[in-house]
Formats: sequence, structure tokens, C-alpha cells
Amino acid sequence: MKRDYPNLCKPIRIGNLTLRNRMCSAPLGATDIDANGTPGPRTQGFYELRAKGGAAIVTVSELVVHPDTDGSQMLKLSLKTPGQLGAFAYVADAIKRHGAVASVELSHSGQYAGTYMVDKKKKGELCQYGPSDGVRPDGLPVKALTREQIADIVAAYANAAGLAKRAGFQMVMVHAGHGWLINQFLSPYFNHRDDEYGGSFENRVRFAREVLAAVRAEVGDRFPIELRMSGSELFDGGYDLDEGCRIAHALEDLVDLIHVSAGSYQFGFSVTHPSMFRAHGCNVYLAAEIKKHVSVPVATIGGLSDPAQMEEIVASGQADLVVMGRALLADPEIPNKVMANRGDEVVRCLRCYVCMAERPVTQTRRCAVNPRIGREFEGMSIVPATHKRRVLVVGGGIAGLVAAWVAAERGHEVTLCEREGELGGILRTEQALPFKADMYELGRSYALLCERAGVDIRLNTAVDAAFCDEFAADAVVVAVGSEPMKLPIPVEEGVRVLSIDDLYLDGAPVGDEVAVIGGGLTGCECSLLMAQQGKKAHVIEMRDGLAIDANIRHRPILLAELEAAGVDEIVNAAAQRVTPEGVFVNAGGAERLVPADTVVCAIGQRSRTAVADELRDAAPYVRVVGDAVRPSNITTAVYEAWHAAFDIS
Repeated sequence: MKRDYPNLCKPIRIGNLTLRNRMCSAPLGATDIDANGTPGPRTQGFYELRAKGGAAIVTVSELVVHPDTDGSQMLKLSLKTPGQLGAFAYVADAIKRHGAVASVELSHSGQYAGTYMVDKKKKGELCQYGPSDGVRPDGLPVKALTREQIADIVAAYANAAGLAKRAGFQMVMVHAGHGWLINQFLSPYFNHRDDEYGGSFENRVRFAREVLAAVRAEVGDRFPIELRMSGSELFDGGYDLDEGCRIAHALEDLVDLIHVSAGSYQFGFSVTHPSMFRAHGCNVYLAAEIKKHVSVPVATIGGLSDPAQMEEIVASGQADLVVMGRALLADPEIPNKVMANRGDEVVRCLRCYVCMAERPVTQTRRCAVNPRIGREFEGMSIVPATHKRRVLVVGGGIAGLVAAWVAAERGHEVTLCEREGELGGILRTEQALPFKADMYELGRSYALLCERAGVDIRLNTAVDAAFCDEFAADAVVVAVGSEPMKLPIPVEEGVRVLSIDDLYLDGAPVGDEVAVIGGGLTGCECSLLMAQQGKKAHVIEMRDGLAIDANIRHRPILLAELEAAGVDEIVNAAAQRVTPEGVFVNAGGAERLVPADTVVCAIGQRSRTAVADELRDAAPYVRVVGDAVRPSNITTAVYEAWHAAFDIS
């Protein structure tokens, strides 16, 4: 068979193992962990799904090696807890039975202990340890580790590696990046010790070498060890790429694979986990440079999901392996699709941080575009229906597309009707925003999946009760979406007031100064786009904060982008009227003018309830999903549509 992506599909030897391809699953935290740090059955399913999807390595994360100095709600492995070793063995077995290599990440958070704790009060009661005394940005004190503690932690890494091997894991990853403890020792910013562990380069790498040497002594010469490191800390005072190359070279004799990430938790979550505002593969250059200085294989990571881009990375010698985290949550089947020449069917990660935001809030995982994530234990496959039904899906937005595809995959006869001449619904507007191109592509991806699943797609086809009576469906999924709300304030004649659809879909012209009314997620993104296009942008919000509807991971990054772009942020201000001079607002009881030659209304969406109500008796089974129920987000639309299609029996 001729491969579309031959370099991604090539096996590679790492230590005593042969990997089936060059695509690996990055360490992502588990989902159900008990008070002792033991993985539960949902954790097993969480990792197994990516092994089943074809990844070469699936790495379980994060195994805390020394709980006494790193208290958190993460995995731990000890013979002291009955059944714990067995629980890890079940996870390793679940990964291996699908042909993937089972690995586990050995970690110590250092001064960031408790980062993912839901109980923030308990987090504040922890004692954070690091290489040196200090105070974290959030005010928590950091205590320097003693030599005795360092020796104990080194031994703990070895012990954890030995137990992981005993449980059936085939390799281990030592986490030395992202500002975690080993990285803190490597960093001149964090490490101010004046003993043999601080000061000179040789002293700063000493702790890392001791850890790796101890792990090697425990697991043996041929058992693979992967080192995860930041190629550069990417902030003033941290080490740069030149020193990152020196670190990699100084440690390569103790490892079989160097996994190059980027940045530090303290100075850039959007760097270590690239946001939608960064280019795909933005951190690959770090791995490419380090690869020139070492003889062991090098892996790269950073917003990768496009098979063509990943193929080029390997083909050009920038890295030997590509590692995906969030991408394999959005579509665990990426490696299988690549191997089967179905790369055009990949459902791309949106880099929306839903998956990252869910964990500190509910201690679960959730993906905006994949309802199975974190819920794999409930079933990892789309189950064929007992009876084949005639299904009508009304609306070709993301909710309608997902419902149609799932229903078709279950074996139903599916027809999808869309009143417009193009599929995608509200996602069509995202093509106007460069940083949200992946959301636009999501609609195109599901349109392709529907076509290949045999869905009868009818564009320019409005559906009413009479249509449904004639169609005689067994089941109808109503996904007619929503429409933009209009400004409820006076607008003087001749003033240019645009809706989001006018701006994004119709390409309506915009002047040099733009006022966006509505500072939710949509309004903030619009004002950011205007500023990026060189306009003077104002965003007006009646509440006391912007983008309040954004998740806790994405919101601070978006706000930082607004500030960097120079957007004028006006909060606690209610728009009163629009005139040729701009928007008059009431702020704190006083009226003020926000000057603008163009006004964009982004105050929200309204469900098409009248259309939905007309179709509630259209078939024996009727389900209304997505924005037709209430304007929400992609996550809600996808989940409701997915389960509506599953419930057709």
C-alpha cells in the first residue's frame, strides 16, 4: 500500500521497543483518581481510547513520585495502598492490548504543588518546595529542599519507575519541563542555591542527572527512558534555546528519547499548551535545534493536528516523533486515519481549552468536539442501532451535522436538510477570524464525514410541518440554531450598524474606528480582529468584566490578547443610543461618547424557537438540540446532538 504520509507511518526503534508509527499521545492528566492517588476505571478508558486510535506511545500522567513534598490530586504508586499496583497494571494492559506502548510520566511539581487541586483552600495549606526559598506570584511561600530531601526524591523517582515497570509499563517519561521541579533546578531563574546543586551549569543539571541515573539503575539498560524538557523557558531570566541544547546534550547519555516542549507554567500557559492565537507547530523549532546537538531520537509537540504538517516535520528531520495531546482528545483516531490514508477525515482540535478548563473545575475531562472523552467507560464505540430508522435532521450547523453523522454511523437512513446554500451554520462566521480557522474547518470536517457515511444532504431546503408530514420520518432531530439579536436601543438614520453575520459572512465594509456593543466571547473576538486589522477598536460591556462566558483557561489568554492589541475596554457601561458620532453609553450614571464610524452589534443570539416549536410533533421521536434549545457553545451543541442520535432506537 502506498502511504499518503509515509514518514509518519514508519516504525522507529526506541530502546528495546519498536514503535508502530511516529505519532504519540502526550501525557494528559487522568479523570478518576481516588484519595490515595489510584486510577479508576474511567482513567483506564481515557488512556485506552488513544491506544485503540493507533498512537505509538500512550503516556499516563502525572505520577507523583514523592507525595510528602508534592501534595496534589494526581496519581501516586505505592505498595502501601492495597490494590494500587493492580489498578496501574490494568491501565498498562488496556494500552498494550491495542498495540501501543504503555508509558507513565514521573513527576514532581516542586513549588507548583497542588496546581490542579479543586479545593483551592487545601492547596494554600500545602508547603511548596523548590530548589530555593522564595515566594510564588500568588503569595505562597516556597521552601528550599534540603540535601536529605533531594536524595529522598531521587530515590523516589527510581522506586516509582521500578513499580511502573512491575505493573507492566514498557517505558517511563521523566518530566523535566514546564517549570516543574527538575526544570526549577535547571533554571537560573528559580535556582539560587550556593551548594553543589546551584550556580554553575554543571551544578544545575546535577539533580536531573541524579534522577535519570537512579531511574536507569532501577529499570535496566534496555528499558526506555523518555526525558520531557522545555527547549527554552521563553521568559526573561530563564534559560534560552542555546542552554536548552546544552541541557539536552548533558543528559542524553541517560535517556533513549528527548521530548522537547516549551515554556514554563508560571510565565505562559498558552506557550506550554499553544492557544488558538499561536501558529500550529509554534514550538517545533526548539526540537529541530536540539536535534542537531544530540544523537538520541527527538520528539516535538505544540498544537499539532494536521497530518500534512506532521509529515513534513518528520520528513525534513526536524523531529523523529510528533506528540499530540489535545488533538487526540478531539480525534483519538488520528493515527489510524493517517495509517489508512484517511487524513482528510481528521476532526481538528479547536484549542479552545475546554479540556484543560474542566479538570480544575470538576476533576473530569471534557472535549468540545468529542463527547466520549472522560466518559470512555460508558462505551468507546458508536453502537449500531437495533432497528434501522428513517431519520430527518433539520439544520446543517454543527449540531445537525454531528447528529446526522452519528445516526448514519449507527446504520439509520439519514437525510439532512439545510435552508441555506452551505453547511456549517454559525461556524461559517469563524472563517473570518484567522485564530478560529479550526472552528470553521470543524463544520467542513463533519460535512465530509456525513457525506462518506451516506447522509442525504439537501441544501436550500426549508423544513416545516407539512414537509415532515410528507417525509414521514421515524425520528426528527431539530437543530435549526439561532440568529443574532438586534440592538434594543435607538439608532439614528444613516449610521452603519452591522451584525456579526454582516461583518463575517457578507464582508460588510468597516471604517477606521469600530465600537463593538457586547463584551462577551463573540464581542471580544470581534474587537480583537478589528484591532489586528489596524482599526481603533472599542468593546462595550454592561457587566463588570469581559468574556465572562469564556472558560477559565481561555479567558485570561483572550484578555491578554485584547490588551496587547490595544483594544479599548469599556465595562459597567450600558449602550444608550447610536449616532453618527458613535455610541453613547451610561457608565456609573454619567453619559459618555464612545467614538466610532462603524458599530457592531454582538449582544448575543436568539433561538429559532418558532421553527422548533412547529416541528415538535413531526415524528414519533423528536429531539431539539443545540442553539435551537438555548444559545450556548459548541460543546453543548455537540453533546446534545451526539446523544440525540444515540437515543434513536
